Amino acid sequence: MTELDPVIHAQARLRVTATLATLSDGDRMTFPRLQELLEMTAGNLSTHLRKLEDAGYVVITKTHQRRTPVTHVELTRTGRRAFEDYTTALRTLLAPQGESEVGS
Repeated sequence: MTELDPVIHAQARLRVTATLATLSDGDRMTFPRLQELLEMTAGNLSTHLRKLEDAGYVVITKTHQRRTPVTHVELTRTGRRAFEDYTTALRTLLAPQGESEVGS
């Protein structure tokens, strides 16, 4: 049986990871923009980002624009690979018996 990554598998973290995976490698998103897209509270998003950060899947960078603090979130290469592995594992689980991937 194929294992799904438990860090990504939680619904909120899957949504975060999937959203960040749409960005090009090396691109990042501001925390408020991510929060807006996912319609999550700041506290809930922060909690899930911390778990993803602890796993090495995201990097959080805090900077300033003029005097205003800005937080950026970026999917790491490890996180991008983990998301790719997760989607492959999910396709394998959903594939009809005897097929390795959907559409094969």
